[in-house]
Amino acid sequence: MKNQIKIFCPATVANVSCGFDALGFALEAVGDVMTFTKTETKAIRITKINVDSLPKETDKNCASAVAKIMLEDAKANFGVDIEIHKGYKSGSGLGSSASSSAGAAFAINYFLNNYFTEQQCMKYAMYGEKVACGSPIADNVSACLLGGFVLIRSYEPLDVRQLPVPNDLMVSVIHPQIEIKTQDARDILPKDIPITNAITQWANVGGLISGLYENDYDLIGKSLVDVVAEPYRKTLIPNFDTVKKHALNAGALGVGISGSGPSIFALSKGLTTAKAVAEAMTNVYKTTDIEYKTYVSKINLKGVHLID
Repeated sequence: MKNQIKIFCPATVANVSCGFDALGFALEAVGDVMTFTKTETKAIRITKINVDSLPKETDKNCASAVAKIMLEDAKANFGVDIEIHKGYKSGSGLGSSASSSAGAAFAINYFLNNYFTEQQCMKYAMYGEKVACGSPIADNVSACLLGGFVLIRSYEPLDVRQLPVPNDLMVSVIHPQIEIKTQDARDILPKDIPITNAITQWANVGGLISGLYENDYDLIGKSLVDVVAEPYRKTLIPNFDTVKKHALNAGALGVGISGSGPSIFALSKGLTTAKAVAEAMTNVYKTTDIEYKTYVSKINLKGVHLID
């Protein structure tokens, strides 16, 4: 058992258009690198973060908060020092807090020789999400921990299912360098939705899952329709409709808001199309004064994992 580990914690796309708070997947091309060092004292310390805006206080940083409660519950006789190298901005809609929370759950359980079950680790990571943004949501953290495509079938009791990932499914993401707080994106949503929209939404969730199982890219694309959150949240994202139109014209199967935004994701069949879609997205923001970052990625099937 090592006393120090370095891990990669993938960024994630949640909701995936039709699956509000119920679907997510992990990205291979972008994420955080975290280093955990086991110490003889019981202190939990954030010793280094490459982003000044994130808190270092144990109870305020989601990674250290997760580490603290897990070590307390396990009655551990050691502490940890934590270094966090963020690979992308917080407030991106790419699961920044989930990456830190899931990474902490993975690392602490490693030091505890897998004392906690996989589901327990998810619940601890969800606690980190509550510390960070007020809601213990599972879509980002479960995708980050498990990798691949996930469905949160139930919260009470927690039931997370992994879904198949077609071999040629690729992701293009553009991240406008503006910040949308998760709570603000939740506050903009209506408290009630028409039954017709509910039917459309859950039919599309079923279609998307069927498309994943059947490797039916056309069905995947048809199902990436969000009539619940996107009509409201897109107003927070400059040029969303234009980006979506250009990405679809470039061959994307479907386009949507990643998590609460502002990142926009597109699914495509094959790397060539995914690159063309990313270029189309980029061309829209080139005409603005908004800075942006673009990623083309496979879906990460590993989830959080050790690196050298």
